Amino acid sequence: MAPWVLFSPGVLVRTGHTVLTWGITLVLFLHDTELRQWEEQGEMLLPLTFLLLVLGSLLLYLAVSLMDPGYVNIQPQLQEEPKEEQTAMVPQAMPLRRCRYCLVLQPLRARHCRECHHCVRRYDHHCPWMENCVGERNHPLFVTYLALQLVVLLWALYLAWSGLRFFQPWGLWLRSNGLLFATFLLLSLFSSVAGLLLASHLYLVASNTTTWEFISSHRIAYLRQRSINPFDRGLIRNLAHFFCGWPSGSWETLWAEGEEEGSNQAV
Repeated sequence: MAPWVLFSPGVLVRTGHTVLTWGITLVLFLHDTELRQWEEQGEMLLPLTFLLLVLGSLLLYLAVSLMDPGYVNIQPQLQEEPKEEQTAMVPQAMPLRRCRYCLVLQPLRARHCRECHHCVRRYDHHCPWMENCVGERNHPLFVTYLALQLVVLLWALYLAWSGLRFFQPWGLWLRSNGLLFATFLLLSLFSSVAGLLLASHLYLVASNTTTWEFISSHRIAYLRQRSINPFDRGLIRNLAHFFCGWPSGSWETLWAEGEEEGSNQAV
């Protein structure tokens, strides 16, 4: 492995996240927080639970940041030519668009990521904190990670607050609580960001849309000519499809079905 690979943005970001996670955990254990009090009293259930949640959130972070988000296959695949009666049963949707960067035919809802240099199926966004795209394959895991991370952050925020002692002279307080107070402020910021991200993604999942589609619907060919989201099938079906892959079906088929329904209503 080339030595400069160790200094790539992805390695630096993931290393920074890992060091920051365990650094904050260490601060909570070293100061006089409830976490340390439980440990001194021999009540190890809650400290071990907290450590397992931290470890779980870190493993989820690494899984989402390292996995394939759903890259569109660049290599041509040998497939049998569809029969005429099969093609007649498939609704005609939007024509596929060829990516001007990697020259592949993009499926509906795919987009090219300039940071990853790939087209990603059901592209949501490129996450700089993970140095990876969030797309069709890792989006459910990303939402799960946000939920677990928010639980860990809120618990850590409570623990940091439990260790702060304000009835001390300023100089003594700063020496004994300065690092813990800085950790509390940092946790407050991270908790707010994680909470807003989780709420926004749950809203998008519930309506079966993506961050990219929500922000740039006026520039997307398959959305700007529609007054409503053509992929929205109701809350229950949207959640079932997102987390369980059911009911299955191509986005082209759903778009075409919505087009046909719109035409029937117009008549």
